[in-house]
Amino acid sequence: MRLYLINPKNSIMNLDLKVNYFNKFRVWKPLGLLILAGLTPKEWEITIIDENTMNVNYETMPQPDLVGITAFTSQASRAYEAAAYFRKNNIPVVMGGIHATMCSEEALKFVDIVVKGEAESVWAQVLEDVKNKSFQTIYEGEHLDLSHVPIARHDLLPKEKYFFGSIQTSRGCPLNCTFCSVTAFNGRQFRRRPIESVIEELKLIKQKYVLIVDDNLIGTRKEHIDYAKDLFRAIIKSKIKKKFMAQVTINLADDDELMSLARKAGCWGVFIGFESPHTEGLIEIKKKFNMGENRNHKEAVARMHKHGLLIAGSFIMGLDVDKPGIGKTIAEAAKYYDIDILNSMILTPLPGTVLWDKMQGENRIMTDDYPNDWKYFTLTFPVAKYTHMTQYEIIQEEEMCSRNFYPLSKIIFKFIKSIFTKKNSIALLLTELSYRSNAMNYAKNTLNSSFLDKQGDKQLR
Repeated sequence: MRLYLINPKNSIMNLDLKVNYFNKFRVWKPLGLLILAGLTPKEWEITIIDENTMNVNYETMPQPDLVGITAFTSQASRAYEAAAYFRKNNIPVVMGGIHATMCSEEALKFVDIVVKGEAESVWAQVLEDVKNKSFQTIYEGEHLDLSHVPIARHDLLPKEKYFFGSIQTSRGCPLNCTFCSVTAFNGRQFRRRPIESVIEELKLIKQKYVLIVDDNLIGTRKEHIDYAKDLFRAIIKSKIKKKFMAQVTINLADDDELMSLARKAGCWGVFIGFESPHTEGLIEIKKKFNMGENRNHKEAVARMHKHGLLIAGSFIMGLDVDKPGIGKTIAEAAKYYDIDILNSMILTPLPGTVLWDKMQGENRIMTDDYPNDWKYFTLTFPVAKYTHMTQYEIIQEEEMCSRNFYPLSKIIFKFIKSIFTKKNSIALLLTELSYRSNAMNYAKNTLNSSFLDKQGDKQLR
């Protein structure tokens, strides 16, 4: 039995390494597919196909007995295109992931089977039913105890295609931000993998640099942070010597022991969602956690820098409180906080989020040609009506933000400075060049998009 597991290409994000060399430092493995591969019986011959790192011609490949496809919303239209080819040849296609979960009725128009939620709990049943030609159209995945989730099959992807390895140690997030669908998909309760399993998997990853893809590695409560400390201690004891980056919340800066252990374990940088430079913005998206009691972001970043950590900060523009000039305001805030890397995004209503329901109810979502328009949901494209800015204006704000924060002279200066401070010089340089390059490409591609022309809004030009 032959199984293809496919991660579709995202045409807007331009992850083809021939288009932009620096994307190599931003592409991560389709970890969910690798985990499912670890659950697949040996009778199945597995091929992982990541369309973001290779050119694929399915017509020249051996025909499989089953195709599994995962997709974020921005990949959905391409996922359906790939599915159509195999279904035309009477090969059943199963689709899972966050988009198929949130838009299952739509997905069933293009695939034979939809797995909603976390697939690990039903994957064995899906395979058995396909084998017996008696499969259902929908399988409901459950939130599993992560001790039952196997180690991902990292051996199924070529090492040279990925600068970063990937690993997951937990699922769920205690926060419930309006723009995020993590809680709807993985729940608000933290579920942790056994630490010994994480260590075993880290040893199998061939890349020196690793992304820990947890939505929040350290959590917000004492028991969450205690786990993170134990994990870091275990990594130190194992002498694996990987360099890793992780998503965390701002409370990392409150615990010197946690930061010290993270650094000794190999953490070279953290990704933090600052989201908005305004208190009103944080209230709007229900991220009051960032405000805390007398929370000072500049001081927090300084404490993390003291432990040798690079800080990548994420901001969203297009909130109802945002007005023209928000691009420069975000860039200036990021510089004031002394953030090393700025990731600015455009407010995007993703299916399954509180934001989607709100904007849909207010008739503010501009896309109407589904599934084709899903490819615009990249977090860098204006797919909605914004309170104080047209779509064209918000693109200009995004471009202004990137130009303000990423002039080449500043990147070179920071690189030279980091050499003397011994602060991850090469990692900083490559990451900043990657973000700058992509920001410029996004602006160019978006301004030339036929989608904006289609709107027929005179304010856009």
